[in-house]
Amino acid sequence: QVQVVESGGGLVQAGGSLRLSCAASGRTFSGFNMGWFRQAPGKEREFVAAIRWNGGNTYYADSVKGRFTISRDDAKNTVYLQMNSLKPEDTAVYYCAAGDPRWVVTTSRGYEYWGQGTQVTVSS
Repeated sequence: QVQVVESGGGLVQAGGSLRLSCAASGRTFSGFNMGWFRQAPGKEREFVAAIRWNGGNTYYADSVKGRFTISRDDAKNTVYLQMNSLKPEDTAVYYCAAGDPRWVVTTSRGYEYWGQGTQVTVSS
């Protein structure tokens, strides 16, 4: 079992930055792929970014590529999402998830453990 807790959300103006954190506890954090997803009101949850268990590969949705950066610190059992040049369309609840290293990382099917989410609101 793995517990994940997101933090760092908030209200920011367009063009600003936020850094989300996801702290994991339970089983060995370094053995999991980690991903970020988001869900805006009235929309389905969508993939944002992911990082493999060994940190060797990262993946991004086209909509955030070049603006968001995912990273992990296994010593702190934490994964981060640095979000720059934020746009109003980035407004959503952001979820962190942990998944088996053998599974796909760009869809929600690849993740077994989910956090409760953190709200990000970008004002125009």
